[in-house]
Amino acid sequence: MEHADVVILGAGAAGLFCAGGLAGQGLRVVLLDHAADPGEKIRISGGGRCNFTNLATVHDRFISDTPRFCASALAGFRPQDFVALVDAAGIAWHEKTLGQLFCDGKATQIVRMLLDRMGPAELRAGVGVRGVTAEAGRLVVQSDSGAIAASRVVVATGGRSIPKMGATGIGYDIAARTGHRIVEPRPGLVPLTFAEQALHLCRPLAGVSVTAQAQAQGPAFRDGLLFTHRGLSGPAILQISSYWRPGEEIRLDLAPSTDAATALKQAKRQGRRVQVAGALARLLPDRLAAAIATESGLAEARLADQPDARLDELGRRVNDWRLKPVGSEGWRTAEVTVGGVDCRDLNAKTMESRRVRGLHFIGEVVDVTGWLGGYNFQWAWASAHAAAKAILTA
Repeated sequence: MEHADVVILGAGAAGLFCAGGLAGQGLRVVLLDHAADPGEKIRISGGGRCNFTNLATVHDRFISDTPRFCASALAGFRPQDFVALVDAAGIAWHEKTLGQLFCDGKATQIVRMLLDRMGPAELRAGVGVRGVTAEAGRLVVQSDSGAIAASRVVVATGGRSIPKMGATGIGYDIAARTGHRIVEPRPGLVPLTFAEQALHLCRPLAGVSVTAQAQAQGPAFRDGLLFTHRGLSGPAILQISSYWRPGEEIRLDLAPSTDAATALKQAKRQGRRVQVAGALARLLPDRLAAAIATESGLAEARLADQPDARLDELGRRVNDWRLKPVGSEGWRTAEVTVGGVDCRDLNAKTMESRRVRGLHFIGEVVDVTGWLGGYNFQWAWASAHAAAKAILTA
């Protein structure tokens, strides 16, 4: 049987970073991944420019059944720490809105930086993992290329999001077979879909976008909302999708900077000779304004003819539109996985299992999911750093 000091399962963001954290310490580190190329989700992220962290990272911008679990790891490795590595590698970057940091050039620069940082660690691509067992005080990894025994195994296999890139549930299988609880995985940061009644409005508006405030059973997000043939997308919808549960309704404010009812009544009292759709178009994109007027039975109606009660109702349709999604677009388009290995079974400072000595879980496979905008990469770096530090100081 082959032997190593540390075997890391998964060559994504967390796995590569963990390997780099162990470099130069005299350990034999083997990194396995069933994919042909490492860091594929990094490569496609941020439109190919990799939104590699967020300067506003705090623990309450992450979703978990154990809400404060991620705080320790995030405090131990901050966004500025990763930026220092990016700067040292000579990678140019820029800040967009809300603390999001992107490469000026291609995301592959981040992949190359992580590979270079790994030093002598051995990366074996195209090697599938079948399982992990605890045997005689050591851990044994069963892989397509044979068994490897190690004192430490780090599971960084990611979640089920983006299956076209090879995502699987092997990390959950490993966790379950070694006695760990699993918080049911579900798609996160994903467009929401709707029944025919709502689609009657959405389909003709496909391609129309508006800055909106969206809320499910969690915080409200003000960002772009996009109408599609299947329902609603855009950053505001992706954010709330991670909080939404089937059967629940969502609330949308399509003009979050304006009290629509008040604006309509003021326009009416000023004697503006406009149709309702025209008045709404002062608050919303033309096509959306026309669609709401038509949906409300006011397609050809004049603003001056509408009683205030009707304008109040129309204002609520703009500022407090409530509708119930029937689902999401699922794993196919989900950017992340919500749920995963139950944090109650892990040590928050070391990411080591409380049930199996020497077994660590990091990154997306853990029940920690960040908001859109670089948070999930920061969790990958921080959890990997915590595990590597624990291994080196054990």
